[in-house]
Amino acid sequence: MSDMPNSMTNRPFPAHSLRLFILLLASMCIVILTALAFEHFGGYQPCKLCLQQRQPWYLGIPIMMIATIGLFLHWPQWLVRSLIVIVTIILIYSVFLAVRHSGVEWGWWEGPSDCGAVDTEIATDTDDFLKQLEATVPPSCNDAALRVLGLSFAGWNAIVSLLLGFLAARIAFN
Repeated sequence: MSDMPNSMTNRPFPAHSLRLFILLLASMCIVILTALAFEHFGGYQPCKLCLQQRQPWYLGIPIMMIATIGLFLHWPQWLVRSLIVIVTIILIYSVFLAVRHSGVEWGWWEGPSDCGAVDTEIATDTDDFLKQLEATVPPSCNDAALRVLGLSFAGWNAIVSLLLGFLAARIAFN
């Protein structure tokens, strides 16, 4: 009986893999924490597309956490690699969402018609409600709240998602 060649799923992870897993997980956490810090401490209100761009991070971080724990606990290689492949796909989707939003900001294509509508706390008193309406200007998906080195938050999200997606793919297929 001949030995079957080792497939990608049966090869063990290199010794330094745990560091790469932790680096990827920490980087993913830093991305979403940065977005939340700009919102809560910097006062930058997210638009509808901004909030959509956070969803891959909210899904990818727990999966990456499970993969890191799995590597640490020596789970089957195919399972850990499958989790990293899922994280890679999520990060590619994040690139798509970020490029889509960047294109709306640059006027390359139209954004959703309801982009200015975001959930806010509604006042219960009529006078407070009218004051809230006067003071509240929902963020527009068409206007970048801030540009750093020529890129908006969405542009930076596209770059970071792409870089971390490459790192995840390298981990998964190394």
